[in-house]
Formats: sequence, C-alpha cells, structure tokens
Amino acid sequence: MIRLKSDEEVEKIRRCGRIVAEVLQELAETVAPGITTVELDKLAEELLGKKGVEPAFKGYGGYPNTSCTSVNEQIVHGIPSTYQLKEGDIISLDLGGKLEGYYSDAAITLPVGGIDVETSKLVQVTQQALMAGINQARVGRRLSNISHAVQKKVEEHGFSIIRSFVGHGIGKRLQEEPQVPNFGLPGRGIKLKRGMVLAIEPMASAGQPEATILSDGWTAVTKDGSRAAHFEHTVVITNGEPDILTR
Repeated sequence: MIRLKSDEEVEKIRRCGRIVAEVLQELAETVAPGITTVELDKLAEELLGKKGVEPAFKGYGGYPNTSCTSVNEQIVHGIPSTYQLKEGDIISLDLGGKLEGYYSDAAITLPVGGIDVETSKLVQVTQQALMAGINQARVGRRLSNISHAVQKKVEEHGFSIIRSFVGHGIGKRLQEEPQVPNFGLPGRGIKLKRGMVLAIEPMASAGQPEATILSDGWTAVTKDGSRAAHFEHTVVITNGEPDILTR
C-alpha cells in the first residue's frame, strides 16, 4: 500500500533530509586521497549524532555501518573499510537518517582529486539522470515516466543502467512502496499523487549493466569491473514542481 504524506509529515521528512544533505556536504569536503572510507563513515555518524539524527542504515537488515561508501566499480552498499582513497578514484556516499520518526535518504558520487574524462562524464550524466527523473515526479503522470527519463538520459550518452537495484517510497519506514525502477517504458504503473514521497536513485555504469554481490553479502559491484556512479534525492510530489527534501 502506498501511503500519502500529510504536509506535517512532509516537513518532518524535510527536516531530516536537510540534515542528511548537510552531512553529505561536510563529507564531500573531507573526501581526499589518503582518507579511509571507515574514517568517512565515523565522521558521518558523529555529524548525524551532533544534529540529533539517528543513522538510518546502521542495523537495517544487519547492515553494520552508518553510511555506504562505494568506490569505483562498487555500485551501492559498499561497507566502509580501511581502504585509502586514491587520486583518480570515485566514491558514492549514500546516507540515510531518521528524525521524529521519519526517514530521508540521499547519495552523491564524488571524484577523488582528478579523474579521467570518461569517468567524469559518467558522474555528470548520472546526476543529470536523477534530475531528469525528478522532473517527471508530477501529479497525474505515471511512475514509469520517472524510470524512462532516467534510462533515456543514461543510455543516450552510451552508459548502462544498473537494473538490479531500484528507488523506493520513504517515510515512516526507510523503504516503502512503491518501488521506483530506473528503466522502463513511459506511461506505465501507478498515477502519481500529491503527498507521495519517493527516493529516486539512478545507478549507472560505464560498461555493462550486470551486477554481482561480494562475499560480504552487501557490496554490489559491476560484473565487468567497469566504474559506477550513484545519485539519490528524497522527493515529494506536490500540486506544482517536484520538491526535493534532501537539498
């Protein structure tokens, strides 16, 4: 069942979302060659705690950390470790929080120092795909309009959509209905309504779309070893423009 959120609920999600966005920005300013992904994770937990927000991911389904730190060919759910970031890497930082009983979720992909032209384009296109999907999150349109817009933007630049993972509804639970795929034909699925809150999150690779899970049971990587990028916002559908709650 898809639960529409009241204006009061949306404001609670927004308060949480703003803090998640602030913490992601502070993490982004910390990303540099030599820092380990577990250091970034500890900083994320510390910053959320100072702002009164509970980490959403820690303990969720047994996940061990506050953030997901996915490097290079890692797509999503990368477990923080002692890996030291290197010049030329890219890293996806995925972070969720819970405040006043409501969740928000966001992700960004960042370069570590200078990166090659193709990787830079992959990151930029994946972010553009997120915004293209968000632009379709309007009352009366179909859910698959979001999916199609994301897929079209990624594939027209020669990249691949990772199909194994999808976006989702969000609110009192971290993951609610509906699922939000990043591919599909337009004009399909449910009609979008005011008060729906969605976590839209395209994942794209520079190579093939297939993914596999590492032995840790969490980290998803591209099967062909190509690099991947991931962006996410929590968005509410209004009677006007889509409203991004994780700015």
